[in-house]
Amino acid sequence: MLKTEQHTALIKSYAAQLGFDYCGIARAQRLEEDARRLENWLHQGMHGSMQYMENHFELRIDPTKLVPGAQSVITLLLNYYPAEQQEPESLKVSKYAYGKDYHEVIREKLNKLLALIKLHIGEVHGRGFVDSAPVLERAWAQRSGLGWVGRNGNLLTKQAGSFFFIATLITDLPLQYDDPFAKDYCGTCRKCIDACPTDAILDNKVVDGSKCISYFTIELKEKLIPGDMKNKFDNWFFGCDTCQDVCPWNRFSRPTHEIEFTPIPELLNFTTAEWQSLTEDSFKKIFRHSPLKRSKFQGIQRNLTFLQNTSHGEAAGE
Repeated sequence: MLKTEQHTALIKSYAAQLGFDYCGIARAQRLEEDARRLENWLHQGMHGSMQYMENHFELRIDPTKLVPGAQSVITLLLNYYPAEQQEPESLKVSKYAYGKDYHEVIREKLNKLLALIKLHIGEVHGRGFVDSAPVLERAWAQRSGLGWVGRNGNLLTKQAGSFFFIATLITDLPLQYDDPFAKDYCGTCRKCIDACPTDAILDNKVVDGSKCISYFTIELKEKLIPGDMKNKFDNWFFGCDTCQDVCPWNRFSRPTHEIEFTPIPELLNFTTAEWQSLTEDSFKKIFRHSPLKRSKFQGIQRNLTFLQNTSHGEAAGE
């Protein structure tokens, strides 16, 4: 038991040294309730054209399928709330995409964390995940005592709101487990539901992914955005933060200390005209380490055209 406590304390101290804001640990086990919820969500087609969500169902709900002999699921949060905001008239980009691609930043931190564990604790098997594998991060974060899943589907913390990336490290090392976060502090608040421009947030803590602006501007690979979305994007160009911006818990958000998330100047300051005149070569150069590269230049151009057309009263695709 003493060794387990020491190992747990070591891991949490390493996480803090690497810049993670919170670290919680849960026992690795099959997520029965989440499995039913995910199955129902998929059955209703709320994943839209994101067919990959249907793949590897068992891996998503059972950590021992990802790491044989898994004992512990370590969940880490990294704040990305920016110190600077975009110009009010700019085409809006989700705050998570202001700086360097979080996949690159967090993957490096997870690798270092696992290396420290192996160096100081011994031969431990583990795998780190950040949006790179079928892991139900928010469910594990709640089980690790870090917060609760709000009406908008985001993990909410009492201390600092929801502008966090969630990373997961599954390991075969037995550790001391945190108590699950048992309470829901959303209460009767419906601000995120009422503010969602496309009515994607349902009243039972379910988000219809196929209606979300983030889905249309990032995940959708079609050449045209459906015409029935006309005038609903509220100038969102890549992703959407509306449900987080209106959440009362985010009044506690504080700027991140992670230097890699320093906003790209062009992203903060580009006018619509500058986005329109951007060449593919310039896009690749400026945003080579940015999450915007996920949409590729063609996707960015499509989003731009859609916003341009709808601002003139026309719907793209009509």
